[in-house]
Amino acid sequence: MSFSGDVKRELCEVLPGSRHCRIAELAAILGICGKITVDEKGKCQLWIQTENLTVAKKYFTLMRKAFHAVCEVSVRRRAGQKKGASFTVILREDTLVREILLETGLLRSNDAFPGEDIIGEQKKLLHRDCCKRAYLRGTFLAAGTITDPEKSYHFELVTPDYEKAVMMRDLIGSFPLDPKIVTRGKNFVVYVKEGEQIVDLLNLMGAHVALMNLENVRIVKEVRNQINRGVNCEAANIKKTVNASRKQVEDITYIKQNAGLASLPDNLETIARLRLSEPDISLAELGERLDPPLGKSGVNHRLRKISMIADSLRQKKGESL
Repeated sequence: MSFSGDVKRELCEVLPGSRHCRIAELAAILGICGKITVDEKGKCQLWIQTENLTVAKKYFTLMRKAFHAVCEVSVRRRAGQKKGASFTVILREDTLVREILLETGLLRSNDAFPGEDIIGEQKKLLHRDCCKRAYLRGTFLAAGTITDPEKSYHFELVTPDYEKAVMMRDLIGSFPLDPKIVTRGKNFVVYVKEGEQIVDLLNLMGAHVALMNLENVRIVKEVRNQINRGVNCEAANIKKTVNASRKQVEDITYIKQNAGLASLPDNLETIARLRLSEPDISLAELGERLDPPLGKSGVNHRLRKISMIADSLRQKKGESL
């Protein structure tokens, strides 16, 4: 089971206590994958078709809990494949179908009939934060995915309807989070890519087990990144120290070969000879070995003077620095 599948399986077990929240979640599922048909007697039928068993189960439960609706469930397996099936959940009771469409904001009036595709206004269902969370949960069940956090952080909702995408972006942004919209083929994708915001989304939807699992991954990644940053920083410091020491030895050697170390002032000659004998130790360690001891900044100051003297000698000889 993928991480996204685990999240959906957990959300399938989250049943809102309030009827208005159940209707909001039901409306989200219907708004994504609901259809209306008319039988030979002119009666409305409401149904969804999904390849996700979790969505079918949650939809069936919400219909029963919110409207006491008795739905028919059928399963169609793909020919020649052991795995993969399509689940259809149908409500054939005309009067109840119209009641559900009205209450979920998918039908504007009892006289209107939207045809095969569900239309309508659902924003009226989202005045309460609890209903927003329920609607977000239903939308994710029907059209959402979360990437395995071991690989990357990515939460998305996919819809072919731009207005629906804007509605979901605004709904998520009301908590507040910072979702974005991008086109992918003929679809519009509402996405969030920051781990902390995805944690907040899981919390909003009620996927607390998945939230803890994601947080554990984030902690491990953060510790690993801190260690890597520390190692990289230490490696960079070592490289910087080695390069500086090599330059100091080159300058001192040049002075020794072209003017002699005795030409240096006593304090510079002392530290020059010490650096030649100890090319690998740090500036602080160099200072500790002087008599009297000298601080790191003092050692660095003297070595810079030696470097300036070496550069001056090179200029006199016409050599490039």
